[in-house]
Amino acid sequence: MISFPNCKINLGLRILNRRADGYHNLISVFYPVQWCDALEFIESAVFSFESGGLKIDGSAEDNLCAKAYRLLQKLYALPPVMIALLKNIPMGAGLGGGSADGAFMLKMLSEYFKLNLSGVELKSHALQLGSDCPFFLENKPKLVTGKGELLETIAIDLSAFHAVIIYPEIAINTASAFREYAKAANKIAPDALVNFREVLKLPILQWKDFLLNDFEPVVVKQYPEIGRIKKQLYDAGALYASMSGSGSAVYGIFQDKPDPVSIVKNGRTYTGKF
Repeated sequence: MISFPNCKINLGLRILNRRADGYHNLISVFYPVQWCDALEFIESAVFSFESGGLKIDGSAEDNLCAKAYRLLQKLYALPPVMIALLKNIPMGAGLGGGSADGAFMLKMLSEYFKLNLSGVELKSHALQLGSDCPFFLENKPKLVTGKGELLETIAIDLSAFHAVIIYPEIAINTASAFREYAKAANKIAPDALVNFREVLKLPILQWKDFLLNDFEPVVVKQYPEIGRIKKQLYDAGALYASMSGSGSAVYGIFQDKPDPVSIVKNGRTYTGKF
């Protein structure tokens, strides 16, 4: 069985406060983009996990695809499988590629082995893999709150626009980005959720001044190249450009299909319709 896990971008990201459990409350919109990995599995005599494409750090058992299998295998006595992952989505980019792989693995296993898992059950399993894994189960634009696990359908449609995503070959550790933000930033107002919803109703051309990513200033301070890429996207005609998540990928939203020559390619680049 094969599937093509896709990434997401963050439309804005505001950090509210640190929670008692050590995580942070945040506000963002996750929007799916069709920059995809390829994920396949078949039944096998023994379990195995293989990957190709971009190099994945860590052991095979630490991969979220393997963790997803182990989670369901313990609960439902699944037979061994051989998993093959072709990795195209950059890691440490703020695009959620690893989370997508884990979520798609859960869906594939449920379908193939006829586990008949409900949406609630799948979400519960996905949360054990990571806070943003449940988003990829529905794969639709969502307003995200809590630590990233509370999802609300939101009416944002970018299908008429073109996306450019540039990954500058800089891997950002999310936990480290949170620590740097905590050192440098003031906490935002408690009514930020209301303000955030109002900003999203503005024309995209106005997002530049109001739709903010709280990670961006601290990450750009450490890696100025990210700021330069954002400027290049605006210079090429982007209506809105931003770093995604905790970085380091930067995306631009374009009204018309951009001329590739006009965009300086700093690393791996994705272009396509939303």
